Amino acid sequence: MSPLSRLAAGTTLPVVTVVIAIIAIWYVAAVALNAPFQRDTYERAKQTDVPFSQLLSDTLVQKRPVLPAPHQVATEIWQTTVEKKITSKRSLVFHAWITLSTTLLGFLIGTSLGVLIAVGIVHSGVLDKSLMPWVIASQTIPILAIAPMIIVVLNAVGISGLLPKAMISTYLAFFPVTVGMVKGLRSPEIIHLDLMHTYSASRLETFFKLRLPYALPFLFTSMKIGIAASLVGAIIGELPTGAVAGLGARLLAGSYYGQTVQIWSALIMASVLAGCLVGMIGLIEKNVLKRMGMAA
Repeated sequence: MSPLSRLAAGTTLPVVTVVIAIIAIWYVAAVALNAPFQRDTYERAKQTDVPFSQLLSDTLVQKRPVLPAPHQVATEIWQTTVEKKITSKRSLVFHAWITLSTTLLGFLIGTSLGVLIAVGIVHSGVLDKSLMPWVIASQTIPILAIAPMIIVVLNAVGISGLLPKAMISTYLAFFPVTVGMVKGLRSPEIIHLDLMHTYSASRLETFFKLRLPYALPFLFTSMKIGIAASLVGAIIGELPTGAVAGLGARLLAGSYYGQTVQIWSALIMASVLAGCLVGMIGLIEKNVLKRMGMAA
């Protein structure tokens, strides 16, 4: 089998192909969106008969483009990560760490809360009928509407700093974990539950020896969704607080001053951070399920 065939058989070639296609479409969109301003600039300068090659070149190097080109975003990320000290407030690494701290705290609280709620729902018919509808209904409230309310209420009782923003992450993270864990805890077959009952196993023994092992694949899948949602919540939580640090603060500052390149670099950093977090959960899942003798 040739090297190209091996690449095509795996995931490398498809992923690279999609990335190249996205970059190509991005460049085309950048030229299309930025060209009107560039033509207007030529008209004000009374420049006529500007060749297309110059228009193309000038369109892709504007200081405040409507849509920055990929190389502009890449340059901004390089300058704010590699060329800046990580303690500098102009460093994307510094801002990413602030957002990451909020994300992890919110994810930890949300996952713990989701698991506890799921256990209660599975083992109590009353909670199943009374609590589960409210869990679902909670996600119908737009997070942009509830985020300022959470910040104001917690500040009113003297809670400020990292925790209010983490609570918004918790709000988004607990739902997928709750739903996934409920599905997982209910996934054992009736015959297996009857077998545990035949062995006179207690509820606690049935939970740890049967329900929990069945639920782990569901839990890890929901945790991948939850940690991505938690990152979104952390960024949203930084917006109404007027935060001066964090990826949300970078987005807000970029929108105030029309720095679209800064906005896009923060967005790309957030997506990379989310990918790393989901990948980390995937590695933990693979190792845990392998140790349990289950296919990851």
